[in-house]
Amino acid sequence: MSALKFVRSVWEAFRANSGLEPRLLDGIRVTAASPGKVHFELPIQKQHTNRLGVLHGGTIASMVDLGGSLALASRGLFSTGVSTDLNVTYLSSGGKIGDLIKGEAVCDKFGKTLAYTSIKFLNKDKEIVARGSHTKFVALAQKDPQNIVEVLEPGKPETPGSS
Repeated sequence: MSALKFVRSVWEAFRANSGLEPRLLDGIRVTAASPGKVHFELPIQKQHTNRLGVLHGGTIASMVDLGGSLALASRGLFSTGVSTDLNVTYLSSGGKIGDLIKGEAVCDKFGKTLAYTSIKFLNKDKEIVARGSHTKFVALAQKDPQNIVEVLEPGKPETPGSS
């Protein structure tokens, strides 16, 4: 199975089983994935904005959380662990209703108990508007029978036709 197909299946599990993601982030589209890296985008709608009509910081924080989880999914984790730390730095407005914000999430380190991710967000002009980091406890998640960690290791070629 390709990293993209697996990440999309994990995203669908979030949408089916979570309370927050399907309400706030249902419009996210995973556009690319390789082991350790995921690209996604969100068309900004009213529910994503603050009272000034621009992208709400809470929406970005939620995308840091989800983006970090999807970066771990791109390494083969179906159960993506639990958050131990989340940080967001806001650099400028992410956009307004009708704009598209893009995210790039990377798994920086994948250890036995903790995994570290970083996420950057780009506006319609491809300027970085926010960046985040997300640490997750993954020791228990690594035991999930739906994981395919050994298949999606970075640097390991995927088998032809495994999309």
